[in-house]
Amino acid sequence: MGLHPHQKKELAELAVAAMHERGLKPEFSKEALEQLETIPTSETKESASLADLTGLLWCSIDNDDSRDLDQLSVSELLPGGEVKILIAIADVDILVAKNTPIDQHAQANTSSVYTSARIFPMLPEKLSTDLTSLNPHEIRAATVTEMVLKPDGSLAASDIFRARVHNKAKLAYDSVAAWLDGQGPLPEAAARVPGMDQQLRTQHSVAQQLRAMRREKGSLEFQTFQPKAVFDGDQVVDIRQQEQNHARQLIEEFMVSTNGVTARFLAGKHRSSIRRVVRSPERWARIAEIAAEYGETLPPEPDSLALESFLVKQRRRDPVRFPDLSLTIVKLMGRGEYAVDRPGGPKIGHFGLAVRDYSHSTAPNRRFPDLVTQRLIKAALSGAPSPYSDSELEFLAAHCTRQEDAANKVERQLRKSEAALLLESRIGDIFNGVVTGVSKGNTWVRIFTPPAEGKLLVVRGHAVKVGDKVRAKLQSTNVERGFIDFEMQPG
Repeated sequence: MGLHPHQKKELAELAVAAMHERGLKPEFSKEALEQLETIPTSETKESASLADLTGLLWCSIDNDDSRDLDQLSVSELLPGGEVKILIAIADVDILVAKNTPIDQHAQANTSSVYTSARIFPMLPEKLSTDLTSLNPHEIRAATVTEMVLKPDGSLAASDIFRARVHNKAKLAYDSVAAWLDGQGPLPEAAARVPGMDQQLRTQHSVAQQLRAMRREKGSLEFQTFQPKAVFDGDQVVDIRQQEQNHARQLIEEFMVSTNGVTARFLAGKHRSSIRRVVRSPERWARIAEIAAEYGETLPPEPDSLALESFLVKQRRRDPVRFPDLSLTIVKLMGRGEYAVDRPGGPKIGHFGLAVRDYSHSTAPNRRFPDLVTQRLIKAALSGAPSPYSDSELEFLAAHCTRQEDAANKVERQLRKSEAALLLESRIGDIFNGVVTGVSKGNTWVRIFTPPAEGKLLVVRGHAVKVGDKVRAKLQSTNVERGFIDFEMQPG
C-alpha cells in the first residue's frame, strides 16, 4: 500500500475532530481575535516600571521546536557555598486580563494541546510565541522566584517579585544534555554569551542535588512511553521516543522547586490557591501485588520511598520492560487533579513528587491553572483582594482536571493515528516487541522500532503474559481510528 500524499493534513483534520469530540475548542472566537488586535506590541507603562533584571545571564531550555517560552533561569554563586537560583515566569496576565475573550478561550480549553500535525495553543500564537513568550533578545515582564540554597541543597530563603528580564540564549534540551554529558559541543547560542557555560554547569549541579534530595524523600521516577512523529514535509518518516536527560531534569527540578515556593508564598499570605495533587494511591494493595510478582515486598500502607526503591531496582534489572511497568503503576496511582488549598484547611500533598506544597505556576502561556496562580501571586504582592473567590477556584479546579484529561486523550489518540500512518506501508513486516497488557481476551504489544503500540492476535493455545518478548507480524492499520493489529509469530 502506498503512502498517502497528504499525511500531515489528514492528521490535522483528525486532531480537529478529536478536539470537538472531547469538548475542546480548536479555534479562537471572533471576539478573541478582535481583542488580539488591540493588545500593545511594545512595552507597556506598567512593565517599564518593574525592577530591571535584564542584565543577568538568563537562558531558556525547552524542546527544539518550542516557541511558547514560559520560563528562564539564572544562577549566582554566593559566599559560604550558597547558590541563588532565579526563575522568571512569563507575565501573561499583564496583556490578558481576567474574563476577556482570550481569557475565556483559555479557561474553556485550560491548556495547549500538542499534536505533531497541529498545535492548538491556549493563547493566540501572537501572544504565546511572541508578546508573552520569553523570546531571546526581547525585554519581557515576568514574575521572578528567588531561591537561596545552602551547600547541602536545602532552601535557606525564598522570595517572589516582579521584574523585567531578557533571554540571552534560547537553548534546547537534547543539545544542552549532550554537552553536559561530554557528548557534544556547547550549543552555539550559549557559546555566544560569555559565562553561559559556567551558568549551565552551576544550574545542572544544583538541579542534581535537588533531585537527589527529592529521591531520598521518596519522589517517584517513572519512564512512560511518549513517542513523537517526525515529519519530512507532509510525510511521517519516523517516530521517536522522547528520552529523559540531564537538561530535562534541570528544568524539572527548578519547576518543582518554584511551584513549591509559590504554594508556600500564597499560604503565607493567607490566600486560597489551586494546588496540583496526586493523592496517596487508593489501589496500593494492587501495586503491592505487582511488586510481589517481581519478588519484592512493599509495606501494607502507601509508602513512596519503598515504591521508588522497587522502581529503581526494576529499571536497572530490566530497562526494556520498565516503561510498561511505569505505566501500570501510574494508572494504579490514579491521575493527578487540581484541588483548592484554603488558609487553615487540610494539608494536601503530591504523592509522586514527595512534596507537600505544590502549585502549578510555571507555564502560564500553556496552562490555565498557572495563569490563575499568576493572578493570585500578583494580587498578593500588591496587597489587592484575590481576583478569584473560593467558589470560583473550586469550579476551576474541577474544570481544569476534566479538560486536562480531555486534552491528554486527544494527544494520545493522535499518537496512535501517527503510528498507524507510519506503519501502513509495512503490512506483513515482522517486528520485535513486548507484551504490555492482557485483559478481557485482548492482548497488547509495544514494538521497539518504530516505538508503537497495537493489538496482538495470539495463536490459540499460546499463553502470554505482560513482559513477554514476542515477534509480531503487522496485519492491518486504521489511521482514522488509530488501530494497529499484529499477529504473534512463532519463535
